[in-house]
Parts: sequence; structure tokens; C-alpha cells
Amino acid sequence: MARTESNMLPLGTIAPDFYLNDRTSEIHNFHFKDVKGEKGTLVFFICNHCPFVHHVIEEVVRIANDYRVQGIGFVAISSNDIVNYPQDGPELMTEYAFENSFEFPYLFDATQEVAKAYQAACTPDFYLFDNQDRLVYRGQLDDSRPGNGIPISGSDLRGAIDSVLYNRAINPNQKPSIGCNIKWK
Repeated sequence: MARTESNMLPLGTIAPDFYLNDRTSEIHNFHFKDVKGEKGTLVFFICNHCPFVHHVIEEVVRIANDYRVQGIGFVAISSNDIVNYPQDGPELMTEYAFENSFEFPYLFDATQEVAKAYQAACTPDFYLFDNQDRLVYRGQLDDSRPGNGIPISGSDLRGAIDSVLYNRAINPNQKPSIGCNIKWK
């Protein structure tokens, strides 16, 4: 299990647009504007097989369910090379999304251009944008990692989302996410 940290895209970066296919819904293509929330948007990179993603996915889904109704948009993106990692392919993405009760799009980045635009490095990798599409948080869900004994709380990400919702300053000293590296072609 490789431990790769986020690249920490500069705060204030405008959300890179994308046009990606979703194998998990009746709508098959999405731009950033299609997933954007009224008050903010969380873009996060995951994949089907990463043990770091498996460790946190229930909390990520809880966070999405808690905050979607408050005006935060959510979108998950998988950018892994499916030739060498077929378990991350679009058909299995649909199954993974269903098994984990995703109520948000799970998009496939076949060219890996979106991951490059976001400077994504690992799974999971989280990017929170405000209602002006400016990056206000990038980093970890919380301090829990597989095997470290720290309970999953989502505290870092929840704190950032709450700050967006309640117009509070977000601490710019943010901890990077740690996970499996994105499997580049």
C-alpha cells in the first residue's frame, strides 16, 4: 500500500472545468457547472480498489448526504489507468457506487487530463471550492488512516465545509490527504 500525499493545489485556484462520463446515472456527461452546488462544491478523486478509499468511503458518503441538502455539490472522479488496473474500470465503478449508495456522480477520467488539471496525486484527494469556484480547501478528510487506530470523523473536511456554509475563514495551513498514488498511464 503506497502512501502518496496530495500536491496541494494553490488556494484560490479556480476550479478546472471538465467534461466526463458517468457510468452510474442516466446523465452520461457532466461539466463542473453540472455538479456545482449553490454554496460550494467538493471534487474528490477516488478509485474502486484503494484501501485508503475503502477506509473512508462510508464517511465520505455521510458527508455528501449531510451537506448536499445545504447547497454543497459533490462529484467523485476516478482517473486510474484501467489497462493496468481493470478493477477501476467504468463498469466496476457503477457497481462500487451502487454498493456504497452514492447519491452523487462518479465520473471516469479516461484521458487523465482532469486529474492533471487538479494536480491530483492520490486517492482519496479532496478539493473544496466556494460559490465563486475558488479553491478554499484541499487536503485530508481527517487524521485516520488504515491501521493507525484513529477513528474516522471527517473533521478536517467537515470543518472546511462548515466554514464555506457559514462564511467563516478557513485555516490556510491544511494537511495533505494521504492515499494510494493515482495510477498514471
